Amino acid sequence: MTEFTPGERYEEAQARRGERFPGIWSHLGWSVADLAPGRAVLEWEPDTDHSFAAGDNWIVHGGMVTALLDTAMGQSTWTLLNKDEVFLTADLRTEFYRVTSPGVIRASGWVVHKTRRVVFAAAELHDAGGKLLAGGRVTNLILKLEE
Repeated sequence: MTEFTPGERYEEAQARRGERFPGIWSHLGWSVADLAPGRAVLEWEPDTDHSFAAGDNWIVHGGMVTALLDTAMGQSTWTLLNKDEVFLTADLRTEFYRVTSPGVIRASGWVVHKTRRVVFAAAELHDAGGKLLAGGRVTNLILKLEE
């Protein structure tokens, strides 16, 4: 795996470890399980409120799975940015390999390649037993903040 130089945003993310991040993170209860420059692992425990009934079972909505994968890839991108930079998702792809059921899941995201303006990242989603459930790829565009 490629090693990346951490950006200033990596320190921000490290300082928040163990805390609930604001926004959608807090609302859904996502947490950072591991973080390194160009890499992020998120954990979440979706329940039936994030799912639809399928006979006697429940299936986590695909949009929720996609959001978690996108966020793992986004957080891995974030660790490489400086304070005058943000990113926007330009392209997002999700592949569903198996049904995701309520219970603890883990999304591992990593940066595949970074240029000055573009970051390509990938992610995988596993259940608590390590079974691969879904995967994703993203293209993130780096933007400079106006001062």
